[in-house]
Amino acid sequence: MKAIILAAGMGSRLRPLTDDKPKCLVELDKIPLLDRQLEVLKSAGISNVHVIGGYLGHMLKRPNVTLHMNENYESTNMVETLFCAEEVLQGTQDIIISYGDIVYEPRVLQKLISSEAEVSVAADLDWLRYWYERMPNPLVDVETFVVDESDCIIELGQRPESLDVIEGQFMGLIKFRSDSLPKLRKAWLDVRDQNRPLASSMPMTDFLQMLIDRDWDVRASFVSGGWAEVDSVQDLRVASQNLKRPHP
Repeated sequence: MKAIILAAGMGSRLRPLTDDKPKCLVELDKIPLLDRQLEVLKSAGISNVHVIGGYLGHMLKRPNVTLHMNENYESTNMVETLFCAEEVLQGTQDIIISYGDIVYEPRVLQKLISSEAEVSVAADLDWLRYWYERMPNPLVDVETFVVDESDCIIELGQRPESLDVIEGQFMGLIKFRSDSLPKLRKAWLDVRDQNRPLASSMPMTDFLQMLIDRDWDVRASFVSGGWAEVDSVQDLRVASQNLKRPHP
């Protein structure tokens, strides 16, 4: 199994902590977010790891990790960043794709790995408690997440009008089964050829929704807690209280 960590962003909402380093190098309990992820991946036996950097990307070099660069990080989004390592998105191994500004416990990753779906999306059932710890009004910064009776995702990534259309929350952690990779590249090329500006700015959730609308098997891998997203100093405080530290 391979892993790709998307870490090109600047992290402007975390300034001044990101004035002199990428967002994924902000420390949580004295350990950079990136290094916490690498420890969890290592604990799961995943040694083929790729990081895609952008802002101050030279700082992301790590032993036994392949560094790729998105030179256009200031004007592009997550999907464009992912395909800066297009050569990795092939072969016979499943691929874990992770945002660089999240951390998660080993159980979250193990649940995702065990899924047999074509595309598996880690999602938090206990998201509402977590969001209330992060902000006064969860609806300000939350997205739709709707599944059917088989946990196939119907909709994600839209702005909700109420909590009724949120059955979990996307974590920024995905697994693509190896046999889906040729189709994945074709789907991306279709979007890019039809509308390059749209492709450059496309969020990952919009890309996943497009796959869903094309009848891909995209399923939720549900867990309760055990992860954190770091967009603010408050997020760091909440994560420090809630997450177990990785074992060295």
